[in-house]
Amino acid sequence: MNNATTSTPRRTVIPFGPQHPVLPEPLHLRLVLEDEKVVEAQPAVGYIHRGIEKLAEVKDFQQNVFLLEHVCGICSFIHALAYCQGIEELMGVEVPARARYLRVVWSELNRLHSHLLWLGLLADAFGFESLFMQIWRARERVLDLEEQTAGARIMLSTCTIGGVRRDLSAEQVGQVLRGLDELEREFDMFVPVVIKDATVKERLCGVGVLTQRQAQELGAVGPVARASGIARDLRVTGYAAYGELGVNPVIETDGDCYARTLVRVRELYQSLLLLRKALRHMPDSPIAVAVKGKPEGEVVMRVEQPRGEVMYYLKANGTATLERVRVRTPTFANLPALLAILPGCELADVPVITLSIDPCVSCTER
Repeated sequence: MNNATTSTPRRTVIPFGPQHPVLPEPLHLRLVLEDEKVVEAQPAVGYIHRGIEKLAEVKDFQQNVFLLEHVCGICSFIHALAYCQGIEELMGVEVPARARYLRVVWSELNRLHSHLLWLGLLADAFGFESLFMQIWRARERVLDLEEQTAGARIMLSTCTIGGVRRDLSAEQVGQVLRGLDELEREFDMFVPVVIKDATVKERLCGVGVLTQRQAQELGAVGPVARASGIARDLRVTGYAAYGELGVNPVIETDGDCYARTLVRVRELYQSLLLLRKALRHMPDSPIAVAVKGKPEGEVVMRVEQPRGEVMYYLKANGTATLERVRVRTPTFANLPALLAILPGCELADVPVITLSIDPCVSCTER
């Protein structure tokens, strides 16, 4: 008789974050492991709560434009855009055509910046340092374009209620178009490595699979949802000038880390296309209109950030200060999906899977 018994897997709980070499965001997860396999993930948030929503109820509604773009540095312009569009709807303000096109320009530069920053961090997460440096060199070019057009590299502060604060001359438009050509040449150098290299595919393919049904039920947004076959991109609603420029959601169906990477890589080229269209077909008009009076009523404004849908709820009472400001960010929406795909993975895959949702805890905790 064989007396050998099957050994029971050792169960341990380890912390992942808030400080971790490949996780630039202070996200904390308690990982329950059986040997090297994750069986449960429990989030703990609240490390960088800043009270921005409460402060927005104290500041003048015009001052809130500067405050709310500080929710996140990477997509700062799009936060300001969502807020401004909400106030404009409450006050019945019609934004000039040129301002709407300029809003697309800075939104898509933010998208390029965000996707390149994420892609470089992903390369760093699986140890491809030379690829990381190449991608972040391209990101520097995007920051240079933001500085040329807005006078700043991160907090652009160009969006305002009623339009935008800065215009682009014909010479600046030409400089940006030439910069986009250089940027595309850099994309063509590193993108084949990202999507074809065997070592990259080994780390990404089949890892962290989120099915279409899971993505739908868990409310995933942005590239996380689109990589699982859900054609959801709020730019197709036509806000700003997207209705004139045309946007088709970038879709993949495998739902793994590789699919989420492909969506963001393809969106890099989509952003270049939208930028060229916006710059070449920008109409002549004023860049802002005067805003008089105070906002009153309630509104929900939804726009597409690089990470997905951001939702602003604004409640105004006819005074200079808002009664309530509430922000629902894409990372908050994607956290349930992350917690669903971590169980069953190997511990070594946790950093890559976590990064694949492109977490922004700064947005989430505010």
